[in-house]
Amino acid sequence: MARRDERVWLSVSLPRQELTLHREGRRETVWTVSTGVAPPGERTGSGGTPRGWHMVRARIGAGQPPGAVFVGRRPTGEIWTPELAAREPERDWILTRILWLSGLEPGRNRLGLVDTMRRFIYIHGCPDDAPMGVPASHGCIRMRNGDVARLFESVPCGTPVWIGEAGPEHGPPCWTKETSA
Repeated sequence: MARRDERVWLSVSLPRQELTLHREGRRETVWTVSTGVAPPGERTGSGGTPRGWHMVRARIGAGQPPGAVFVGRRPTGEIWTPELAAREPERDWILTRILWLSGLEPGRNRLGLVDTMRRFIYIHGCPDDAPMGVPASHGCIRMRNGDVARLFESVPCGTPVWIGEAGPEHGPPCWTKETSA
């Protein structure tokens, strides 16, 4: 896990379908992900992945096995298998770990009809056979189970997350020279 004084943040490129872990000003790890199949969007009901600055509000699933199934952010006791998926083909599988996002920009992705947290937008694991590198989710950011477990161990609550078509290269705007002493 990142130290409290360490500069760690995440960026999600919607065109490249990539999530990048930035640490101390450098790109540390890049993972292929899957974002919303609907066009990017912030409004409730849009099905799009919300853009802008967010933060990891909650980390859910510590200690759960790979493939653990979550419903309503609680483990069900099930482990995803192709057989389970065949029995319940309509289920939206949220697996292994959840990083629940909260918007940081009032009117854009926070509060009212554009509230990322109230939309239950997560970074989470998904079935091993789910496509990566193409938009396919209901608005969340899907990752391979092993990848999301590694990411989970690398970021604390409060970690800034940028989501967009293009993004900042130097971290959140709240990080200034005065605060980086």
